[in-house]
Amino acid sequence: MKSEPMTTWTPTNAVQPKRDVWQAMARGFRGRCPNCGEGHMFRAFLKVADHCPACNEDLSHHRADDLPAYLVIVIVGHFMVPLALWIETNYAPPVALQLAIYLPLTLVGSLVLLQPVKGAVVGLQWAVRMHGFGGSED
Repeated sequence: MKSEPMTTWTPTNAVQPKRDVWQAMARGFRGRCPNCGEGHMFRAFLKVADHCPACNEDLSHHRADDLPAYLVIVIVGHFMVPLALWIETNYAPPVALQLAIYLPLTLVGSLVLLQPVKGAVVGLQWAVRMHGFGGSED
């Protein structure tokens, strides 16, 4: 059986400047372009703009998909579940009152966090050059 000669994979743009992951995520969390921090990342509540209006960085490569929703569920759950358990064990209010408090708090917390978390995920993807953010298609 003949073996194939070993080949070494080398990227087309071997030398690329490093991108600060935390800065890109912080800019995305604020809804700003991960590249310049000036332009708005979103054209609608959860629709990422195709290009940054300030630096013209192409943002159409993002593939955030369901990760922001999952992260929001984890974050809000880590606040609401201990709060509900503490109130239930210490005060035992009626179930109707608990639902009247926890459901709106959960809804508002989720809606408030969804866009910033999605921006941070897109910033992370940009910083680590995922899904074509590195200048070449995957």
